[in-house]
Amino acid sequence: MLREFVEKNHCKFAESAKDWRDAVRMSCEVLEADGTVEENYKEDIIRCVEKYGPYIVIMPDVAMPHCQECAEGVHRTAIAFMKLEKPVSFDPGDPEKDAVLFFTLASCDPEQHLDNMSRLAELMSDEKLMEELKAAGKPEDLLALHRKYCG
Repeated sequence: MLREFVEKNHCKFAESAKDWRDAVRMSCEVLEADGTVEENYKEDIIRCVEKYGPYIVIMPDVAMPHCQECAEGVHRTAIAFMKLEKPVSFDPGDPEKDAVLFFTLASCDPEQHLDNMSRLAELMSDEKLMEELKAAGKPEDLLALHRKYCG
């Protein structure tokens, strides 16, 4: 999966984001760039987080931006990766709701989406790998981690 992020140009590395909304928008840029999703998708995600709260922060330091409720403008099923150097807060005062790693989901094929989710869950279950992802700073780092962990 890490190699796929690089091969598909579905990875982004940035110093910081103004706030969580900016981070969500940034995390969608690589999916927009190749036509996987349309521009409206990032705003749909933001509206859902505003409506339901920070459900996309699935564990400390990790967000999974996605929107099923109004997933118009999704043309392919994919996952993108984004790493920020400085965390953004989805709930000020609750550090458990800060994120630096973003796995942005786009889904229009339920079977492929379930496969992606399964592979992502496997990746996220490796605590050592997740810690090393937080130190990644460029696509080559993802390739090195892929060789180390997925060999």
